[in-house]
Amino acid sequence: MTVLVKEKELVVPGQILAEGGHYKVGANVIKDGEYYRSVVLGIYTGSGNTISTRPLTGKYYPHVGDLVIGKIIDVGLTMWRLDIGSPYEGILFVSNATRRKFDPVRHDARKIYDVGDVVRAKIIAFDRTKDPSLTTLDRGLGKLSGGKIISVSPTKISRIIGHRGSMINIIKKYTHTNILVGQNGRIWVNGRDINDEMRAIEAIRLVEKEALRSGLTDYIEEFLKEGK
Repeated sequence: MTVLVKEKELVVPGQILAEGGHYKVGANVIKDGEYYRSVVLGIYTGSGNTISTRPLTGKYYPHVGDLVIGKIIDVGLTMWRLDIGSPYEGILFVSNATRRKFDPVRHDARKIYDVGDVVRAKIIAFDRTKDPSLTTLDRGLGKLSGGKIISVSPTKISRIIGHRGSMINIIKKYTHTNILVGQNGRIWVNGRDINDEMRAIEAIRLVEKEALRSGLTDYIEEFLKEGK
């Protein structure tokens, strides 16, 4: 009765997760004789006597150095947990969130970030066996206030940014908005008014839809010029 993988380890279809015993077959797992195999590319999420995996399809897979936009979902004494649109949760420690001296006895972490806050952060450590570690100390990182957050497929982010930022800069120019893009497929749009924001979002959605179109940058610029 042996589990052969670690919690949150990346697994591939057909991989043996456990053998022997009488485990409960969970999500995305099949029993093959005495073996329990994953049927998807995903993350092992077994718990107790249950063997299960969570698929990666449609999810963001973290990489060190990525800028991400996450939402605070839990606050501890000296850390926060963030939903970053991934099978993994982002972990932000106080030492990576403020340069001020922090005493968990006298200070409240919720005064820095609270549940529901939207934060732009950078991934500074990740090894697939534990949740990625984040920082908000670098310039341009931290809490995002106002504006709107939208989600797109992480695979389309490079197209939305464009070569050397060409695509996103055109959208900013014609919609008079400030736009921050996360590699995890989340985009923050902040404009002078709701109409500017919605116009920018419309253009971003069009880029996502027409990602394979030749001459897409010129197409989006004409779209924004004409106001259609």
